[in-house]
This record gives sequence, C-alpha cells and structure tokens, in this order.
Amino acid sequence: MRQFLKYTLASLTGSVLFLLLLGLLASLGAVGLAGLLVANLAKAGSGSTVEKNSILVYDLATPIPDSPATASSGILGFTSAPGPLGLRQAVLAIEAAATDPHIAGLYLKGSNAPMGAGLANQQDLHQAIAQFKASGKPILAYDLSWSEQEYYLASLADTVYLNPFGDLEMNGLYAEVMYQAEALEKLGIGVQVTRVGQYKSAVEPFTRTTMSPEERQQTQRLVQDLWQLLQAGIVQPRSLQPQQLQTIANTQGLLFGAEAKTQKLVDEIAYEDEVITALRQITEETNDEKTTPAKELSSFRQISLSRYAQVSQDDWVRRRAKHQIALVYAEGPIIDGDSSDGFGQQTVIAGNSLAQQLRQIRQDEDTKAVVLRVNSPGGSATAAEVILREVQLIQAAGKPVVVSMGDVAASGGYWIATTADAIVAQPSTITGSIGVFSLFLNWQDLGNKVGVNWDGVKTAELADIFSTSRPKTPQELSILQKAVDTIYGAFLDRVETGRKLPRTKVAELAQGRVWSGQTGLTLGLVDELGGLNQAIAKAAQLAELGDDWHLQEYPQPSDWQRFLRLFRSQPNDTPTSQQGVVAEVARLLSHQLTLLKTFNDPRGLYMRLPFSIQMD
Repeated sequence: MRQFLKYTLASLTGSVLFLLLLGLLASLGAVGLAGLLVANLAKAGSGSTVEKNSILVYDLATPIPDSPATASSGILGFTSAPGPLGLRQAVLAIEAAATDPHIAGLYLKGSNAPMGAGLANQQDLHQAIAQFKASGKPILAYDLSWSEQEYYLASLADTVYLNPFGDLEMNGLYAEVMYQAEALEKLGIGVQVTRVGQYKSAVEPFTRTTMSPEERQQTQRLVQDLWQLLQAGIVQPRSLQPQQLQTIANTQGLLFGAEAKTQKLVDEIAYEDEVITALRQITEETNDEKTTPAKELSSFRQISLSRYAQVSQDDWVRRRAKHQIALVYAEGPIIDGDSSDGFGQQTVIAGNSLAQQLRQIRQDEDTKAVVLRVNSPGGSATAAEVILREVQLIQAAGKPVVVSMGDVAASGGYWIATTADAIVAQPSTITGSIGVFSLFLNWQDLGNKVGVNWDGVKTAELADIFSTSRPKTPQELSILQKAVDTIYGAFLDRVETGRKLPRTKVAELAQGRVWSGQTGLTLGLVDELGGLNQAIAKAAQLAELGDDWHLQEYPQPSDWQRFLRLFRSQPNDTPTSQQGVVAEVARLLSHQLTLLKTFNDPRGLYMRLPFSIQMD
C-alpha cells in the first residue's frame, strides 16, 4: 500500500507540475514559448550519442502509422507509452543502424500487445530489416507467443527464440463481419439503402444476416492473397516451403515449445533471461554472476527504435537544396469539412483541410513534385472530389503527383488517387472498391414501440426527403439512387481517364470489388509495387530533379504537438498492452462510434471500403 501511495503521489505531483507549466506557457504566450522550448530541446538532443556496442531494440508493439509521430491525444499520463513512430522514421532508423559502428545488433522483441504496424507498413519494415541483416550484424528475436504478423518480421532474425511455455501461431488469416439486420429489426430501426456495384457490400451488415455470395468471393480472394504474401515473406529467410506452413495451418494451428523448433520455425527454446545473456555477449558485457550486479545482468546495453530515430539523420530532409518534394499524408476515413487542430493526432482526412494544404503546396514555387501518401478506406464522396480537384490543379501547374498507397487505399481513398502520374502500392495494400452507396436509417418503428411520434409541416412534397422519422418512399429512393448512379459514373470516368484503361475494363473491375495491391498491378489500378521511399524517388524522377531536392512532410506538427512529443519520448519507452475481454469490447465499441462519426457527407453519398478489415 505504501508503494501504491508513493507512486500515486508521484503521478499527481507530475500532473500538477505539468498543469502549472501549461499555465505558465499560456500566460507568457504559449505558442511562441513552446516553439522556443522545442527548438532548444531538439538542439540539445541532436548531439546525443549512442553508446558503443548497443543493441537496437524494436518492440513490435510500437505503433508505426504512416505519418511522423505526433503528441498523444491525452494531456496527462502521456509518458505511459511511446508516441507513434512515423513509417519513414522507423525505416530510416533501421537502415542507419546497419552502418552505425555503435550498433552491434538488432533485437526484435515480441509482446502480448497487438502488432503496431499494418501489413503494408510491415513490408517496408521487412525490407529495412533484411537490409540490416545483409550488413552482417546479428538479429535476435524473442517472444512468449508469436503471432503470424509478428513472426513475419521475426523470421528474418538469425536466431528466433521461443519461451519453453510459449507458442507460435500459424493458423492462417480470418476475416469476419458482424451482421446487425436482425437486431435492428427487433429494435424497430428501419434501414434503406441505395448503391451501385455488385460487390459494394458496405451496407450489407445493416441489411443482411450473412455474407452475400459476392462478398464471400471477394473477401476470400483478398485474404488468400494476403496469406500468400505472408507465407512468402516467412519461408524465404527460413528456407522453408509454403506448403509446410499451409499444412501447419490446416492441421495444428499452434506450435508449442520444442514443436516449433522441430518444424524449423524457431531456432532456440529459451527463457527471456537466457536471451538477455545472449544479447550481453553481443554487447561484450560480462555475464559473470560473481562480479556483475544482478540488476545489470537482467538488462543489456540498448537503445529503443523510437529513441534511435531521434538521433539518426534523414538525408532527404536535411539536404541543402532549393527545390522541394512535398510528402503529404492522407490517413484515416475521409470526412466532409475541416479538421480540428488541438493536441490530438489527426485520425481522419478532412476534405477542406487537406484541399487547403494541397492548394498551399501548389502555390509554393519551390515545390516541384508531390507525393500523396494515402492510407484510407474512403468515406465522403463530396470530400473525396474536393481533394481530387486540388490534386488535378497541382498536375495542371506542371508538378507531378505520385500516390503512395499504405495498408488501404480503397473506394474514396482510391478516388483521390485516380489521376496521379504514378501509383505505387505494396503487394498487401487493399485497394479498388470502386463503388458508391448511401445508407438511411429511420426511427418510426422504434418510436411506435416506446410511444414517440413525429409531426410537422412542409412547403414541398420532397422537403422532408432526409427525415429520419419515417421510411423513404419509392419516389424518394429513386431520386437518391439516381444520385448514387451519377457519382458511380463519375468514379468510372476518373479511373478510365486517370489510369488510361478502356471503359469496359473499368466497368468489369469496378463493381465495388476490393483487390490486393499485387492483383491491382495486373489489373492496371496500380503502376508499381514498392514502399514510400520508392514513391518519393519516382516523384524526383518525374520532376527531373536529379539530386537537387529536399523532402518536406505535411501536415507539419504544431509547436504544441512537438512540445508534448518531447515529453512522451522516454529513453526506455515500452508500449503498454491492453488485454482481456473488457479491453476488447471497449476497442470494438470505440471503433464503431468512431466509424459512425465519419459518416457526414452532406448528401449522404459514400465511397467506403465494405468493412474495416482486421486480420486474425
């Protein structure tokens, strides 16, 4: 109890001091002072050195989204876990460590927290880790329980460890959709939809109780493509055959302890302290229990990937060149309107805000090319068109635009990419979903059940077409279907023109169907396979800049975000794991509420992925 009180009081003291600091910043001119503090602290940190014979530790639970790390959305308690580490920062740090004489090896540390990077971003990281391995420096990987996504990166290690009481999951991928039509009917909530696209199944969870044949077909193909990509990434460094993994997935699913070693997926069965002993040998630290304090023996000379990313250099950003390539991040569902600034990390693509950013970049004479990094399942059709218009104006100004696709660039996410000069995607990128839908709920039956009624007046027959108090009439649905048909036709126009494909072929591969990036390449939806840096190099080539350019990332973090991020970056940052049934339920509810908030198109027209895919 005394320990509890001590830590509680320490936490409260830190919180009070931080609030006092915020008050001081506000009274003295917060933004300016925060900027000054950021500059001074960053300057002090730029001279940081890495101890000789250190191990670079990549905790696989570290969040690695597309965009650079921003401050936590919370103000208090922000040091409990590291802030997100941008994909380029993570990749550059691993690549830099390969040639850094102070880095002796790489440790891939698994945990019981979810994998922090999506599959497409993992492919960028996979390539960087392979490059590190080519340097000849050792890579060690350890976990109590390896998941397939963790093991995809861990399989590159020279030595893969597994706890004696641990297991390795190898049971394939599973995609599941929750269907709510029956529940909505029982509640008295009416659902009406208009859509175009045989495979545009985003509305099906609200109208069906099972998968439609079209949905089952496209989802099966997608997970099969992703499963084959995972298999290929695992078997090559381990000198195995894909059929071996498939057999394990079909007959065993989980390999326990020594069984994983027998199947050659694991090299050593060991406890974590034994792995630490092996790491101390690499760092040339003594393991003599007689002369070394027990506290030192339980650790090793190390630097986290988050911390190392701060001290490593980004040559493309630091180049002294007048010409600029703008890297613009478009990450999250697409919504209509503007985004709020605040302290939190931006998790949506606000149409007006992104359009304004692109407009400023177009008007910047020093910017000669743009890379638009898209990681979005789509959303508002209106907002997507607002964004695409600015992309086209950039191209009309003579500046090439290259789209780099992340984990997903589908539906509205693909709409904003259609006219790019080049589209670069990872094989595992989820793309396509060229279709449109609108979804209308009404509360009439629910109101009747609980004694709630609606009444009103109007000046025209269709004045209440968007009312939620009653179902739409056949005439109203016909009008709304016409709007969906018009947007779908415009979508096909943009794909036909932008990708230079025959209309008949566009109509065939559209229909709301989703594809992997690998298949998208064969269909002409994607021009090249590769990661973010490849897209940047492509933009420099199209703009004929040679090496006379530097990179500038947008949106740039505010002084507040950079200020708070400095406090989140701790020397030994370790991601916290959320476990258990309560945490899982909370995650699902939070996701559903967040999803509902993104449906704000003024005409109720959406271009969105059929569902939010989470592979297990």
